[in-house]
This record gives sequence, C-alpha cells and structure tokens, in this order.
Amino acid sequence: MQRLVARVRQSWPQVRIVLRGDSGFCREDLMNWCKDNQVFYVFGLAKNDRLKAEIAGEMAQAQAQFEQTQRAARVFKSFWYQTRVSWRCARRVIGKAEYLEKGENPRFVVTNLPTAEQDAQTLYEHTYCGRGDMENRIKEQQLYLFADRTSAATLRANQLRLWLSSVAYLLLHALRRLGLKGTDLAQAQCHTIRLKLLKIGALLRVSARRVWLALAEGCPYQEVFARVYWNLQAIPLRC
Repeated sequence: MQRLVARVRQSWPQVRIVLRGDSGFCREDLMNWCKDNQVFYVFGLAKNDRLKAEIAGEMAQAQAQFEQTQRAARVFKSFWYQTRVSWRCARRVIGKAEYLEKGENPRFVVTNLPTAEQDAQTLYEHTYCGRGDMENRIKEQQLYLFADRTSAATLRANQLRLWLSSVAYLLLHALRRLGLKGTDLAQAQCHTIRLKLLKIGALLRVSARRVWLALAEGCPYQEVFARVYWNLQAIPLRC
C-alpha cells in the first residue's frame, strides 16, 4: 500500500483515498498506517461474542420486523470498539443486525471515516458493499474478455494482451452505459452483450455511400439493436 498510495499521490496529491477490503485486511499495522498517512479505510471485521452482544438489541428489532413481514430485516448500529490486546485504540465499528429466514446474520465493518459523514446503513450498504460490485467488474473482464490469457512467452506480449482486454472492456462498458440506456440490457454483463448484440448473423453490404446491415427477421433483439443504434447516433461527436 505504501507504494500504491505514493504513486497515486504523485499524480493526484489532493485526491482522497479510501481502502475497502474484507476481514483479511483488518490488521493493526495496516489500520495504523492508514491513520498515520491520511488514508481512509473500510474493512470487514470478523464477528465475536463481544461484537454480537453490542448489537443484541438491534438484532431483536430485526427479528421482530422479520416476524411481522416474513422478509429479511436489517438494523444498523455505529459504535466504538477496541480489542482487548491487538488494537492500540478504539475504532468505529458498524454492526449489521440482519435476520433472515434461516436466522441471525450479523456482520461488522471497521472504519476511520468520520461519523458525521455517513450514517451506519449508508456506510455499510454503499461504501463497503460497493466493493462487491467492483469485484464483479474485475471478474467480468477476466472471465469474459480474456484478461486471464497471459500465457505468452514474454512479459511484453502478456502486457499487450491485458491492454487489448482493457480496451475491449472500456468499449463494452461505454456501449452498456450509453447505447443500452433504457433497454433491458442496460445492466447486462459483457458476455451477454456480446452474445445478444455482437455475435449475431447478419448480411453486410457496402456501397460507395452506405453500409447496409440486414438482420434476420427472426432475430429476437432487433428492437434493442435499433435502440442502441439511435442512442449512439444521438451522442454528439467530440473533436
């Protein structure tokens, strides 16, 4: 982290840096380093009996809500917590008291983000859980745009493959964000977009003035394809 943060601040000295990670990153040395270097963090925190006791009242509320609605219920609490041995100071912890059909599902995160900046629910559901969506985007590039194909004999060749994969992801992300806006595929993953919009049979005819693209009458995504075309046509060109 020292190297990464230093490189980021070389280019963006005023940028705010927030680290997000699961409980494997919840280590005293890392949290102390973040505090000493003005870096914010939100890390998962392994549950224990003391933590669960802190949210016992909230868990009772969640259970009562579940019994009334028969739907998953969540109640959040922000409190200060310090381990008996390993932590040098008390830290802000967010507890999620969740009650499901299978029973209690408590979860905890520790952070140095100011209490006045985000309430407990927002910090957990958006700031912390947002890392799950980021991981999905990384997996999307790795699995569906072949970022894992780094089997070439040289480092430069593998780097080129990663660059091409990254360019492909940026293009498909732009297509999803701009072209597929307002369609059923607006949240689709890259492989779905490729299979339903790009890997389709069509008749292509090129004349001196036009390029004709004729889709099969049985293509189930003709309307989506046309919608994407008009969405892209509406984007102003940048010189």
